[in-house]
Amino acid sequence: MLEAELGISRVEQGYGMTEIGNFLTCTVDTNYDDDRRHTSIGRCLPHMEIKIVDNNGTVVPIGSEGEIWVRGYSIMSCYDNDREKTAEMITDDRWLRTGDLARMDDDGYLFFIGRKKEMIIRGATNIYPIEIERVILEHPSVADVQVFSIPDPLVDEVVCAFVKLKPETKCEVDELKMFLSDKLTSYKIPEHIRFVDDFTRNVMGKVAKYKLTEDMINILNSS
Repeated sequence: MLEAELGISRVEQGYGMTEIGNFLTCTVDTNYDDDRRHTSIGRCLPHMEIKIVDNNGTVVPIGSEGEIWVRGYSIMSCYDNDREKTAEMITDDRWLRTGDLARMDDDGYLFFIGRKKEMIIRGATNIYPIEIERVILEHPSVADVQVFSIPDPLVDEVVCAFVKLKPETKCEVDELKMFLSDKLTSYKIPEHIRFVDDFTRNVMGKVAKYKLTEDMINILNSS
């Protein structure tokens, strides 16, 4: 466990975003032996409100997936000089649409699913990159991975992955796909996998998912 490796008594998980100004959830009040301390992003902190909603803004049943909406005093007032984006993100009654998907259990614990805009739609099936990334990271040679999609005329989108290997390790595409075949259903296994030294990033240093799509399309078109 991370706690043992770092030599500290306890590591907490939480969730927040710039527009919120601080943390929204945390596992700080979770019993040490509760598995949800490791699998969830915690419960809503006292100064905030959370609800999980569908595409129409209607609260979904407990245990169902939906978008995280949040409200509280620390929410930003607006995006500077951008009324259109502000209206897109914040409702009239001050709920912030986070763009993140999660589900909530009976005790209020949130379980993160992924970014709404990064969800891959293959045929009629929703696929979440974070689920596939977690499995790929289990391979002993993999240091990091980014899962995304490219358009496909038959099934709308297909799953792709850029994989960064650990120093002085080797792995072939077929080997990695075989590893994944025991852990994922076939339609979640990336159709196109390429090994890279790093991922395309934006000016903030964050991985630019939309650029990964462009990069893969260019690679496939040139091969």
